[in-house]
Amino acid sequence: MEPIVQHKGRVATMNRVNVDTDQIIPKQFLKRVERTGFGQFLFFDWRFLKDGTPDPEFELNKPHTQGASILVAAHNFGCGSSREHAPWALHDYGFKVIIAPSFADIFYNNCVKNGMLPIRLDEDKVHELLTKEENQAFDLDVNLKEQTISGDGFEATFVIDPYWKEMLLNGWDEIGLTLKFDDQIKAYEEKVLNS
Repeated sequence: MEPIVQHKGRVATMNRVNVDTDQIIPKQFLKRVERTGFGQFLFFDWRFLKDGTPDPEFELNKPHTQGASILVAAHNFGCGSSREHAPWALHDYGFKVIIAPSFADIFYNNCVKNGMLPIRLDEDKVHELLTKEENQAFDLDVNLKEQTISGDGFEATFVIDPYWKEMLLNGWDEIGLTLKFDDQIKAYEEKVLNS
């Protein structure tokens, strides 16, 4: 995984509560076994009309959100089933950071394990972002090391578990973290084999 130390990017907002994983990546697209290629199906039932053309009213189809890498959402984002495909789809689409007042726990953990930074932010601060001028592009600068968000007149700090922070700052997944202890693992194996 790529480390996340600081990320500056375009913001897309989704002022919807209880966005569940079946809305993020509908079940008919779960047949793939790779982690890539899911971005094209992200929010499929919302992004596209029945004839397959993009719905111009959907948030991510608006011109000012094109190329967005930061998603700001409302309460309980990522609820529903525990499918890891949901963070895969968001990441493959191009999102690096997701900001919301609350997340489903399994979804939150899956985001971090797949190299995305989910940020729980006070509801007032999220509301401030969700209600910025409609149809106007804005960028945010997210600094994981300092745990700050700034840009376009907005400033906030956030809290993150030190374990997840270290994993994201270093670009480690759980296997990478285990391999940090490769020498100790080998020493233990030697000790067991020779006893």
